[in-house]
Amino acid sequence: MSGARAPGPEAGAAGAEPPGAALSVDVAGLLAQLARSFALLLPVYALGYLGLSFTWVLLALGLLVWCRRSRGLKATRLCRALALLEDEERAVRLGVRACDLPAWVHFPDTERAEWLNKTVKHMWPFICQFIEKLFRETIEPAVRGAHTHLSTFSFTRVDVGQQPLRINGVKVYTENVDKRQIILDLQISFVGNCEIDLEIKRYFCRAGVQSIQIHGTMRVILEPLIGDMPLVGALSIFFLRKPLLEINWTGLTNLLDIPGLNGLSDTIILDIISNYLVLPNRITVPLVSEVQIAQLRFPIPKGVLRIHFIEAQDLQEKDTYLKGLVKGKSDPYGVIRVGNQIFQSKVIKENLSPKWNEVYEALVYEHPGQELEIELFDEDPDKDDFLGSLMIDLIEVEKERLLDEWFTLDEVLRGKLHLKLEWLTLMPDASNLEKVLTDIRADKDQANDGLSSSLLILYLDSARNLPSGKKIYSNPNPLVQMSVGHKAQESKIRYKTNEPVWEENFTFFIHNPKRQELEVEVKDEQHQCCLGNLRIPLSQLLACEDMTLNRRFQLSNSGPNSSLKMKLALRVLHLEKQERSPDHQHAAQVKRPSVSKEGRKISVRSRMSASPGTGDSCTAPSTPVIGGCDNKPGVEEGAQRAEASPQGPRDLGRSPSSLQAGSTGSPSRAPAKEPTPSIASDISLPVATQELRQRLRQLENGTTLGQSPLGQIQLTVRHSSQRNKLVVVVHSCRNLIAFSEDGSDPYVRLYLLPDKRRSGRRKTHVSKKTLNPVFDQSFDFSVSLPDVQRRTLDVAVKNSGGFLSKDKGLLGKVLVGLASEELAKGWTQWYDLTEDGTRPHVVT
Repeated sequence: MSGARAPGPEAGAAGAEPPGAALSVDVAGLLAQLARSFALLLPVYALGYLGLSFTWVLLALGLLVWCRRSRGLKATRLCRALALLEDEERAVRLGVRACDLPAWVHFPDTERAEWLNKTVKHMWPFICQFIEKLFRETIEPAVRGAHTHLSTFSFTRVDVGQQPLRINGVKVYTENVDKRQIILDLQISFVGNCEIDLEIKRYFCRAGVQSIQIHGTMRVILEPLIGDMPLVGALSIFFLRKPLLEINWTGLTNLLDIPGLNGLSDTIILDIISNYLVLPNRITVPLVSEVQIAQLRFPIPKGVLRIHFIEAQDLQEKDTYLKGLVKGKSDPYGVIRVGNQIFQSKVIKENLSPKWNEVYEALVYEHPGQELEIELFDEDPDKDDFLGSLMIDLIEVEKERLLDEWFTLDEVLRGKLHLKLEWLTLMPDASNLEKVLTDIRADKDQANDGLSSSLLILYLDSARNLPSGKKIYSNPNPLVQMSVGHKAQESKIRYKTNEPVWEENFTFFIHNPKRQELEVEVKDEQHQCCLGNLRIPLSQLLACEDMTLNRRFQLSNSGPNSSLKMKLALRVLHLEKQERSPDHQHAAQVKRPSVSKEGRKISVRSRMSASPGTGDSCTAPSTPVIGGCDNKPGVEEGAQRAEASPQGPRDLGRSPSSLQAGSTGSPSRAPAKEPTPSIASDISLPVATQELRQRLRQLENGTTLGQSPLGQIQLTVRHSSQRNKLVVVVHSCRNLIAFSEDGSDPYVRLYLLPDKRRSGRRKTHVSKKTLNPVFDQSFDFSVSLPDVQRRTLDVAVKNSGGFLSKDKGLLGKVLVGLASEELAKGWTQWYDLTEDGTRPHVVT
């Protein structure tokens, strides 16, 4: 063929490579490969050189695989959420799970808001500019001024990303709302590939955030509506409950993506968000100057829900043996949620019909859209099994005032739950106080514990002319500690100022306002010294108009012109009686949306069942809370006693780091294992106290115990005026009870109430295998004499036990009052140990 021609010598010479080219080596790549090989082999060589086990290498590899898998799952969820935002219809066709669908798919009263999403998308570049300005001009100076070590803190990059915030659905409330307000619920979703980098130049530290996901229900309230432009007086924004959050970290904070730490870091950030944006906190923007901003920012609650968590029946058996061949029972407990308030009941071991008889009280700020959510779980060492859920609309509870019913549990084959719900109205006068005190048995010896008769709402505004603290001519970092009885709360810290402005709201449940008082102390957080204090008897509010006091209070033990501005409002909790016909049936009026395992609520009619038993007859449960079939509202029945633990209900932390469930989904296990103390039942005392009582009954076993069945402890208590400290010497204990055949391993723990922080705890050493330990250890608390006389010394003798031992527990307790005038001289005394430190032991 003429087109093909053999290459000539010239072509061969031209195509030949020089001799050096065949031997060329990528030196940089070879060195990089050698470095990687060295980095991999060095740990193995180091382990062999040090004589350590090869198991460490396997653990390191396992941790690396776990981290990569966790980051891969997080990236997958992010891509799925981005796909949903970009092309919703296509994502649905590809089979997106029900929990990822927008709210309007599930709720007929939730509307799409595409016009609003288009508006937000158009405004997003300008919103990003505002956010960047907020970070650089507000947050950055605040962080720099918080501590000297953060003086070189700066944001090197603030990019919120191109994906705008999306509103998946809007619900407008038209019923059961004030005529002068508009309430909207926005189902928001933000999936942003943002880049926020920060740097602390002083320590060469760089960190940042690569992407953020936030999903939640944001409530917007427009009130009050007025007859002049702009027609709305103010705008309030808040989350009804904690939103779901997931963050991808970069730089040094990339360590927070390690499994186990990622949930913790997200929870800490959620707590910070809750302090500003989760109910009852809110952001309020006034649109006209005449609006009372304080009243809108911190409104008085709509009511108080008293929940009697009584018993359950016919629960499922979740504990199995021999790989399911043998069925056991369950260890049920309940998790109760009202908005952002979470309570957890005691665990009842191996019982399918548990009786809790616990009582909780929860504040209700926004009952349109808020529900009472209850979930039952079976406690297990690894993952708690789900036993059923229940959701009750609070609007119906408010209408009925009192509900005492058996409810059928959702999402399970069987199971019933007995609840008694009371809606307590907040009354601004004391006309019904005597009746309420009689109903809850507000005895003299229980001035700080038991069911609540009233609610104290405190608005902390500001302080003026605070002293400098320990260092002269230096501004303090003031915070305010407030306490009523054993319940204490603390304000935020304001840095480097003697005229701080807090604008925070606090609430306290009050057992008996005639005998209790509010104690307020302003402290310098940096030097841990007192800047002033005051005491306000709550009986003073009973004589004020509308039981409200709004003025500036002069501080004691402070500067001559130091003052604290507060607004105090006391409201009596009254259960209103409703006259009903004998054939009135309120069970069918209670709506109960079910929470599916995919995390979405489906509105259904109430499916209450009759009480287990026969027909229409009312079965009297064998509990001390409800007496037979008598459902008189407002009256606590026969044997219920107000025996509460020293601390009131507390919220339990929840780690919503996983976005696999929806915003209202049921967790696969309860958020915390520690039960919330009930306020009015014997069985709901802390678990350690209950176990101690059971042990005491076993020791009694038909014999008569002495006056000190739990033993005694010898203490020396005095206040040193020179050192300005309370000194406590723990000498010894005698006649303690034995936790095992070898005796006990006792130690003593001290708190100076109401401070129960970890930094305020003092502990002795552990004495092994003895019932008469000798400690002779001295402890001190930095506190002034006027302040310590308002405190209580909490002393508990506990059994240590070994590592992972089940023999840990309470041996006895005593609460030592420090109001004596002899405190400066001191005293040495033997104290009888009791179950809770307050009541003497009574042999029954």
